[in-house]
Amino acid sequence: NAELLSWLPPGATVINGARGGHMVVDDIIAALDSGTLGGLVTDVTDPEPLPEDSLLWTHPKVRVTPHVAAFTPVPTAAQQMADNYRAVLEDRPVSPERMVDRSAGY
Repeated sequence: NAELLSWLPPGATVINGARGGHMVVDDIIAALDSGTLGGLVTDVTDPEPLPEDSLLWTHPKVRVTPHVAAFTPVPTAAQQMADNYRAVLEDRPVSPERMVDRSAGY
């Protein structure tokens, strides 16, 4: 809610992979628009699926990732994250199979 968001440092990014019900979308949008929040990355929404007219789809400071659950082996996931991070820092392209396909709708 707005009070909880106000406790964050200005410009913080919220990453939510928990439950969509944890977010008060109107409060998050207001915090993004005011600069209290710098961004939102979320894998979950309430309701799911996210309605087509939700502001979360079009807000420039929001990234909605596909809500897909699977077993993730920590060693390989950590290595992929480290590889991607290094590629970005070194201005190298990230492997295409690790990229989001925006034409798929997310």
